[in-house]
Amino acid sequence: MRSGVVAIVAAFALLAGCTSEPEQAPIIAPDTPGGSAPTIALSDATGAIPPPPNDADRDYVSMMIAHHEQALAMTRFAPDRAENATVKGLADRIRYSQEPEIGAMKQWQRTNNIIGSHGDHGSMPGMATQDQLNALGAARGKDFDRMFLELMIKHHEGAIKMATDVRAAGTNVQVEEMADDVVATQSDEINRMKALLPTL
Repeated sequence: MRSGVVAIVAAFALLAGCTSEPEQAPIIAPDTPGGSAPTIALSDATGAIPPPPNDADRDYVSMMIAHHEQALAMTRFAPDRAENATVKGLADRIRYSQEPEIGAMKQWQRTNNIIGSHGDHGSMPGMATQDQLNALGAARGKDFDRMFLELMIKHHEGAIKMATDVRAAGTNVQVEEMADDVVATQSDEINRMKALLPTL
């Protein structure tokens, strides 16, 4: 009789083991080299869905594309009009960094199904007026060098303000990363231009 009870108990234990949900293995999260890697539950990892872009993200990308395009238009004057070799080099540096950034932002718009422009481009900080662009195009030599640096410093400062604002108001990780790049790159270029300007 005792052997029969034991067999029934064993059968129930086996059945419970078959019907219970399998234990989910934890996921090891990446950590800094040499550090201990923390683990997170699978449910936590799969449930972390990033929020969609908000209006601040969309407006920033649209306006920064136009902002960058004006900077590129300014740099195209430099090869024929600049006298200082360092000014020419800075213009090349700005062009080579901002052309791929424009491409990345346009790709972000396509990925997020954003068509057309958002925001008021006329309100962008640091943008040169048409009269200023005409004057830059007409300048030559040292006059061009000084005007180019003055306009581009202001232009970069405006871009940094826009990037700083979206880091506070936006929700999209990719936009935040692009804004971080703008702040880092253009802060360095501002320092270079401000150091060069008094020597001209």
